[in-house]
Amino acid sequence: MNEKDERYDIFSSSFLYPKLFDDIEEKILSPLSCVKELETKWVLEFDLPLVNKEAISITYDEGNIITVEAKLRETYCDENLNPKCEFHSFKKRITLPGDIDEKKIVSTFSNGRLTINIPKALRGHKIKIE
Repeated sequence: MNEKDERYDIFSSSFLYPKLFDDIEEKILSPLSCVKELETKWVLEFDLPLVNKEAISITYDEGNIITVEAKLRETYCDENLNPKCEFHSFKKRITLPGDIDEKKIVSTFSNGRLTINIPKALRGHKIKIE
């Protein structure tokens, strides 16, 4: 299996029911996200419109928890919520299974899309057959 073969591709349930994951009280949106598992790494993608690169914070915590937070350039108003709601930031927390190599995590941000590449920690070694 090579890097291009995806074992599975999980869309966050916020894709289907975004209003259930937004924090109306704290004025925080849950961004649309996608988690892909490849043979040697995880790829996390987040849609962060109305965000500047400098306003994004990514943290890694024990238990393989990746947290993405971003302050919006301008207030976002959701006309569909009653009463009218304003949002000021994005926040999403994702827990990955298995061991990861946290020292080699890299991210890029372009055109409102944040991509985080998280290498899996390699375990074990080859055993010679005699």
